[in-house]
Amino acid sequence: QVQLVESGGGLVQAGGSLRLSCSARTSSTYTMAWFRQAPGKEREFVAAISWSGRTTSYADSVKGRFTISRDNVKSTGYLEMSRLKLEDTAVYYCAATSTTIETYSSTYGWYNYWGQGTQVTVSS
Repeated sequence: QVQLVESGGGLVQAGGSLRLSCSARTSSTYTMAWFRQAPGKEREFVAAISWSGRTTSYADSVKGRFTISRDNVKSTGYLEMSRLKLEDTAVYYCAATSTTIETYSSTYGWYNYWGQGTQVTVSS
């Protein structure tokens, strides 16, 4: 069982930066990812990180602007977002799957645990 709580969302101007946090309550190792969902659109993959932190993956739309990381001592994952664009506006969700394998997925259904979401709004 993995309980996830996101924080750090808010309103930011285009070109600005924001950091999201995902606090995990669990005793197991897990892969972590971030997804987002804009109004009227399907939930889409943003970034993923393996349980060790050695392997990461990004959607093409955020590559070079977003950085995913984790601190396993603090059981917290992060999504550093920079050079934000209007199209980054969405509810951002933290997701996790318990695993001991160095792996990740960009598929929504692969993840068993989800946070409640945090709103990120980018204004012009």
